[in-house]
Amino acid sequence: MRVLVTGATGFLGGELCRVLLTKGYDVVGLGRNTAQLAALADMGASTLAMDLSQLHLPLPRDIGRVDAMVHCAALSSPWGAYAAFHRANVIGTESALRLAQALGVRRFVNIASPTVYFAMRDQENVAETMPLPRPINAYGATKAIAETMVLRQPDVGPVSLRPRGIYGAGDTALLPRLLAAAKRGPLPILRGGVAAIDLTHVSDVVRAIEAALQAGSDVQGEVFNISGGEQLPVRDIVERAAVRAGISIRWRAVPLSPAKVAAHVLDVASRMTPWGREPRVTPYALGLFAYRQSLNIEKARDRLGWSPQIRFDQGLDETFAGWAT
Repeated sequence: MRVLVTGATGFLGGELCRVLLTKGYDVVGLGRNTAQLAALADMGASTLAMDLSQLHLPLPRDIGRVDAMVHCAALSSPWGAYAAFHRANVIGTESALRLAQALGVRRFVNIASPTVYFAMRDQENVAETMPLPRPINAYGATKAIAETMVLRQPDVGPVSLRPRGIYGAGDTALLPRLLAAAKRGPLPILRGGVAAIDLTHVSDVVRAIEAALQAGSDVQGEVFNISGGEQLPVRDIVERAAVRAGISIRWRAVPLSPAKVAAHVLDVASRMTPWGREPRVTPYALGLFAYRQSLNIEKARDRLGWSPQIRFDQGLDETFAGWAT
């Protein structure tokens, strides 16, 4: 199978390319970082330097045969200007779909996000059929739009995966952001510390993608939740990561209602400033420390034959092997 991976120079896309190459797939890596593309080329991948977020981007047609595409490219952040997320996640997906159609791709695996489910309340065992609430941020809003675009293109055999909280060696977002926040000052304990969430090791996401690539036509147009299957207290996640990183954690009990008001005010104020700097606390981040969340992954088990293999302790050991603070 010849697979084109967008976002091949990012965390998930890069790991996917490396794993597929070791398994004998013919890989085309598409991304913007020329140095990382060169590294993939050294491993045996074909590469393509492109920025899919450019409007009216001329799409190359000399790539050769491509059987499937995995669309990993995205702007992922809990805060930022809507226009930037729209360019990366909506225009970028539109460009990826045009490229897939031009190449005659028969399976398009879209990396979506369970952020589309997020609301300021406890949400456990959430299934793919849950009606989506109002988006919590620009990332969630644009990922929902992008996923809808993908699923409306049956000619490319779309499958959409919603992996929760991807972490692993090379992660530059999830655990690094949590540890950076811990270094800045006390972290909040909200609602007595009941907050919990399920994360996903990058290798489990890669295996889910391969399962979607190999699945039959019966999964076309379907959405699948992907997670590690362990709902863990957020406080436990942070403290276990901090131990491995050699960081001391301080906690402070904070009443939820005033904290929500403060986060909203900071969010609005930051958007009104010319430089648009991310506030120290966003509504989304506050929600992660306040509520219980978990995904129902039975559909992926039943329809894709996939199940998570990496428990959090093992995943942390792999993530922090050789970690330098």
